[in-house]
Amino acid sequence: MLSQWLRDMSDILEDFSIEVMPRTLAKVDCLETLLPQGSRVYVAHIEGVEFQDMLVTSKRLSEAGYRVMPHFPARIVSNVKTLESWIERYVGEANVTEALLLAGSPTKPCGDLADSMQLMQTGLFEKYRFKRLHIAGHPEGNKDIDPDGSGEKVRRALAWKQAYADQCNTDMAIVTQFAFDAHAVVDWADMLLEAGITMPVHVGLAGPTKLQTLIKFAIACGVGPSLKILQKRAADLTKLLTPYEPTEMLGDLSHLIREGRAENIAGIHFFPLGGISSTAAWLKQHAA
Repeated sequence: MLSQWLRDMSDILEDFSIEVMPRTLAKVDCLETLLPQGSRVYVAHIEGVEFQDMLVTSKRLSEAGYRVMPHFPARIVSNVKTLESWIERYVGEANVTEALLLAGSPTKPCGDLADSMQLMQTGLFEKYRFKRLHIAGHPEGNKDIDPDGSGEKVRRALAWKQAYADQCNTDMAIVTQFAFDAHAVVDWADMLLEAGITMPVHVGLAGPTKLQTLIKFAIACGVGPSLKILQKRAADLTKLLTPYEPTEMLGDLSHLIREGRAENIAGIHFFPLGGISSTAAWLKQHAA
């Protein structure tokens, strides 16, 4: 039983991805000792981060042999002309061919663009021949989009993006917000298939970190029902003092997938909330 669990764990981690921020990566002297070459590395573009820092980070990763996927947050981009300038420089200077398209964290757009659909409608990612586009998924809903909790607007948006994926020449996938309830994630993934949304799903997981840090991030990011799992863990003093690791969540996901559930789950994406070094060390131990 244990050997089967280990095989399942290794299989689901075979093509993992990880997210970094420019200021975090700047502190890492030798990236090659942390992550295997060829790994997909997302570069997070949050409010306040300068495009030049994003470009320098993406170029460094590309030259080191990684698949680079910078964020394109619509609400941070001032206009279509700026968007094209960013794309052109990413492609020309950092050899970028992949991108994560999302609305972004600001509640109000700084310019003409407000969501990932508008980014796609510009046609610029096809013009510059991007090979892969990822979009955001929210297994526990997104109250910014659906304040009533119905999820209806999110489902309509995903259906629109599926139609876009069906007619474009770019590989597309969904990467989710991190969660802590494997059953909730799998139920959501199965619901997508039933609704005809067939884009592959990359499940977001939090990397190893202190439980208190994780709860803080979970509240800030709007993680919903599965936050109760963390709170229950925090109530156990023996667990409160030990760092959180995604091992149990991955084990549950692997088991459900082996049972035939969520056939659209294609990979795992890590948010290294406790630092890239600790997540990379955990991956070395469990992905071998």
